[in-house]
Formats: sequence, C-alpha cells, structure tokens
Amino acid sequence: MDEASAGRRTAALLAVWTATRAVLVLCVLRVLVLPGPDVTSDVSVIYRGWYEVLRQGSFPAGDVAWQYPPGAALAVLSPAVLPFLDYATAFLVLALLADLVVLGLLLAAGRGADRSPRGAWVWTAGAAAVGPTLYARYDVLVTAVAVAALLAGARHPRVLGVLAGFGALLKGWPLLLLAGARGTTGRRAWGAAVLTAAAGVLVAVSALPGALSFLSAQRDRGTEVESVGALVFHLARQAGWDGRVELRYGSMEFTGPYVAVAGTVAQVLTAAGLVWLLAWRLRAHRSGPHTLADAAFTAVLLCTVTSRVISPQYLVWLAGLGAVCLCFAGSTMRLPVVLVLAAAGVTVLEFPVFFADVVASDGLGVGLLVVRDGLLVAACLLACRALWRATVPPVRAVSLPGQVSRSREDLHS
Repeated sequence: MDEASAGRRTAALLAVWTATRAVLVLCVLRVLVLPGPDVTSDVSVIYRGWYEVLRQGSFPAGDVAWQYPPGAALAVLSPAVLPFLDYATAFLVLALLADLVVLGLLLAAGRGADRSPRGAWVWTAGAAAVGPTLYARYDVLVTAVAVAALLAGARHPRVLGVLAGFGALLKGWPLLLLAGARGTTGRRAWGAAVLTAAAGVLVAVSALPGALSFLSAQRDRGTEVESVGALVFHLARQAGWDGRVELRYGSMEFTGPYVAVAGTVAQVLTAAGLVWLLAWRLRAHRSGPHTLADAAFTAVLLCTVTSRVISPQYLVWLAGLGAVCLCFAGSTMRLPVVLVLAAAGVTVLEFPVFFADVVASDGLGVGLLVVRDGLLVAACLLACRALWRATVPPVRAVSLPGQVSRSREDLHS
C-alpha cells in the first residue's frame, strides 16, 4: 500500500472514530439520552462516593459493590489530576484519552510487514458498539494497559509482565494476557507480573486498611441477569419458577431455588476452562507473532462466557484484545472477533435500552440475551478451536513393527 492510500485510510478511520466518540460523549453528558437506566450513575454516584472514602485514607470495605483489586483505587482517584473539572467530567476526559491511546497504539502496531490496519478499525467499531458504557466505567483505562502490554510483549517480555501485573491490580483479568507467554519470554513476563502485583498489593495493604476486602465481595456474588448461566432462570421464569431479581453486590442478580447451584456450575466451568488453557500450553509447539494476542483473547473470552457475571463493559475488554489480534495479518481470530463485534452491538440494546425487559425476563429481553450470549459462546468455541489447530501439531499414527511387516506383505501379495 502506498503512502497516499495509507494516509487516506487513516484519515477515514480518524473521521469515523471522531464521529462515533462525539455521539458517545453527548450520551454521557446527557445531551442525547438513550432509553433505559442512566449509565453514568456509576461514575457520578458510586465512583464519586468511593473517591471520597479513599481520600479519607481507607478502602470502601463496607460497600459490597467494591469488588475490585486495590489498584482500582488509582482509577477511582484519577480524576484528581484534573482538579479544575468536576469529578464526572474529569473521568470522562480521562476515559476519552485512554480510548485515544488505544487507537494510537493500534494504528502504530498495524504498520509494517505482516501487520494489518484492521485492528484499529475493530477497536473503533467495537468499542463504539458498546455504547456510552465505554466512558461510564473504568474498564477502558484497564483495556489501554492491556493493549500496551500485548503489543510490547513480543520484544519486551518484562514490559509485558509489568503491565499485565499492573493491569491485574486494576481489575484482575489482565493476568490472562500471559496465557500464551512461553519459554524464556514466559518466564521473564510471569516473573515481572508476579513481582509487580505482589509489590502493589503490599503497598496497598501497608498504606490503607481494607485493601483485600474485595475478595469476600467477589466470593459472595451470585448469578447476574446478563450472564450465560442466567438464561436458564430467564426461561424458567416463563415456566413458573418463583425466583426473583434483586440488586445485590452492585448488579441485578437472580435469587431463589437452584441459583446457588448455577453459580457453582459456573465456577466449575471456569476452572475447566483454565485446565484447558493449561493443557493447550503443554501441547502447543508452534507459534507466530500473533500467538500471544490470540491466546490472550481466547483466555479472556473463555473466562467471560463461563463467569457468573457478564457486565456490558466486559465487551470493552474483548474489543481491545480482538483489535490487537487483528493487527497481525496471520491471526486465527478473525471470525471470533467478528462475532464479538456483533455481540457488542447487541449488548447496547440489552443494556441500557431494553434492560427493563431483561430484568423482567420478557420475551424481548430474553431474546436479546440469547443472541448476545450465543454469539459470545460461539466466538469462544471457535477461538479455542482455532488456537489449538494453529499451535498444536496433529497427532500422527505410529505403526508397530509387526504392523509394518504385515503391511509390506500385503503390498507384495
């Protein structure tokens, strides 16, 4: 591709990014109002409340909605760097900057041999499809760290490890970025990640009380209404199941008979997914420049679909990781990424637009969840298959000596 053509494509991408982000900013500022609940309340009410508690010298340990590792305090406190703005506006500015950083990283990564500009387009479209939730949660900040980590990983394993460890302090899941790190690169990355995360936890525990309170809140969470496992109860309500939906631990969860069993099943499935990842690591002997990103995307997707919770902002993670995958021309994740983009588009419909229908288990709400969660499950299965086929050599049949001799006799008879 010549420079003029590349320049036109970049200009077109920036125009689309600017247009979509302008719409999202107007939604967050309530100039444009989507139907359904106000997605900005998490920042203006919950984050702002945590901000005041943290400034007083402790973690919000008494709030069951605080379910995040201690590094999340940095994200909640970050608007303080813009003291001339009110909290919600400052958070919006920082989220927008993080989004722009991701775009810049992907644009740079898409240049060169065996690279592709598709990654930047995936982020531009996928993150926008999630809707104003993109700027109303701190997940875009974590995603920026994760994207930087993966793009640095091939050449700078310790940088990968430090950023993955720091990301894990923010929200946990970035530790899965190391799923495909193997050999010397893997040892260096894992060592740096463990040291970074351990140091961060030690500092947090020493500095403020309640740094580890998130563990009990995470342990006690139930089956959230948007998760794959929740589909069973949505359908059961149609048949007369007497369970309810309640606001618990900061989200709408099912309560009633068999809900605890479903939560246990989800945890078992997540554990089974991690065992599959371990088996893949032991069997994989082929790799390319894209393998680290492909494995990270697959690992996060696998843990997402088996989780007791699938919040809308989880699609921001997947859009970012999918975008990194498609920066590499040889990535095997094209179809799974396309399915994730489709799922992101459905997500903005189920939350916030028709969230009341989801909570009530109405036909429209259940239908949207079936489509969205079905797309994610399909993407997960296809990603696992593609990763295995691309990296695990096929098993070759081994003939015993007697079988070889018999075959030769058959040929001469």
